[in-house]
Amino acid sequence: MYLISAYFDKNTTEKLQEYICKIAEASGNSFMLDNNVPPHMTLTAIEARSIDILVPTFENLNNKLHGGDISIISVGQFMPKVIYAAPYLNQYLFNLQQDICEAFADIPETTISNYYKPLSWLPHITLAKTLNKDQMAKAIMCMSDFKELNAQVVRIGLAKVNPHQDVSEISLKK
Repeated sequence: MYLISAYFDKNTTEKLQEYICKIAEASGNSFMLDNNVPPHMTLTAIEARSIDILVPTFENLNNKLHGGDISIISVGQFMPKVIYAAPYLNQYLFNLQQDICEAFADIPETTISNYYKPLSWLPHITLAKTLNKDQMAKAIMCMSDFKELNAQVVRIGLAKVNPHQDVSEISLKK
């Protein structure tokens, strides 16, 4: 499985990382820190037998996509193991995700995850994962002071998973 993810401006990244650290400390679950998972929002997930088949299409997106503004407005859960921050799905974010999916849709021997296709995608920024019931309760408590974040998407990346490893990045201009 390979991910194409959005990354944020410096201030947003720092604030999201603070939340990741705060949850890790409160819950005792440090999965995100132990695995060096940076604050990001997965735009699509692709099954492919090799990353090499994806890199040319990814790099071809350079100068075809642009950065944009999003509002991270809420905290949610994928029960029972994940707590995340959620942005409002605005037109910019919808178009970015759709453009990326379209670029990768026709590559032979690849499959885009059904959970990361346009109109079946729930945009989220994982703050903690692999939580048990008690850790989730602690994570929810420590996120009770969450405040909306106005963020900028400034780059996209192609990454391997388990462990997270960036393969290629594209800076996005506004």
